[in-house]
Amino acid sequence: MPKLKLAIREEKTAYKLLLPAFIILIIVAIYPLGSVFYTSLTDKGFASTKETHFVGFENYKRLLSFTVKELLPKMTWGSLLDEQVVKQEIDLKTGESVHEKSTKILPREPIRYKELVQLSLFGKRYVIGATDPDFVQAIGNTLQFTIISVLFETLLGLGIALVVNSNFKGRGAMRAAMLVPWAVITVVSAQIWHWMLQSSRVGLFNTILAKFGIGGGQIAFLSEEIWQIPSMIMIDVWKTTPYMALLLLAGLQIIPMELYEAAAIDGAGKIKQFINITLPLLKPALAVALIFRTLDALRVFDLFQVILGSREYSMATYNYYQLIGNRAMGYSSAIGVIIFIIIFAFAILYIRVLGGVYSSE
Repeated sequence: MPKLKLAIREEKTAYKLLLPAFIILIIVAIYPLGSVFYTSLTDKGFASTKETHFVGFENYKRLLSFTVKELLPKMTWGSLLDEQVVKQEIDLKTGESVHEKSTKILPREPIRYKELVQLSLFGKRYVIGATDPDFVQAIGNTLQFTIISVLFETLLGLGIALVVNSNFKGRGAMRAAMLVPWAVITVVSAQIWHWMLQSSRVGLFNTILAKFGIGGGQIAFLSEEIWQIPSMIMIDVWKTTPYMALLLLAGLQIIPMELYEAAAIDGAGKIKQFINITLPLLKPALAVALIFRTLDALRVFDLFQVILGSREYSMATYNYYQLIGNRAMGYSSAIGVIIFIIIFAFAILYIRVLGGVYSSE
């Protein structure tokens, strides 16, 4: 019984100590978040004197409404001819599309849909329309950027961490040098890369590639859609890999060297030591690094804003565009809520997948 009473008193003391932090959390986090949720249900304008109305989930419908329509072949010479012949003739003689334009079949009332993507399925061609294709594209850009960049940063960061964790001359200087890209302010590094990726021989990459006869010095890294997201990924990997390496290096530092010495005595090589010792004991640090980096990448703003501007959006830059450019505060709040939900989903996924790492320790 005395032990039970002591445990109850300790629990009460813990709650009292946590109370100030909880109050601060409500003030700086929960209240603003709740305000954003409410604003997303209105048509409130930013820095506007117009009256605000409650619109419910209309902002979310505008952001996430989709439709799928079949594109029918263009039959310009009547229906007596074989459809395949008609398609071939149109291709050869006029070069026009063999299907009607998506703008003619996508609904315009009561909601206007715009073309998002076209695809072929079971011999038929379809168009997917969205009320806000730019936002859907921004989600795709952000997810592509996050998954690929975090993957490369983790692999390269682990390799760098393993190198700088070993004993060699100049290890201290190497550890300091690897942090230089991460220490540079993102806006500054983005401007540097913007210059290096210029679509002429003014840009460093085009100059180098031209010397090898690639691209003729005219590759539009920041203008052509095929190069834009890969360029963003390359820049982010260069800048953030040291951050991942630093977190993983901290995890490597706490692994006892005696384990490696014992494994070496037992005849285990470097690869077996890495698989059986390093990776299992590095999982907690790896989990923390993945969670922090993934959630940060999903909120990427400055890199896209400085380099691409309105040419290609991330979720955060599209939110900024709607708030500042269109002054649609209610609409941008709905975008913010969707971003929050996506980030929250990733956090829950990581906790479920990697939570066993901590429970097993």
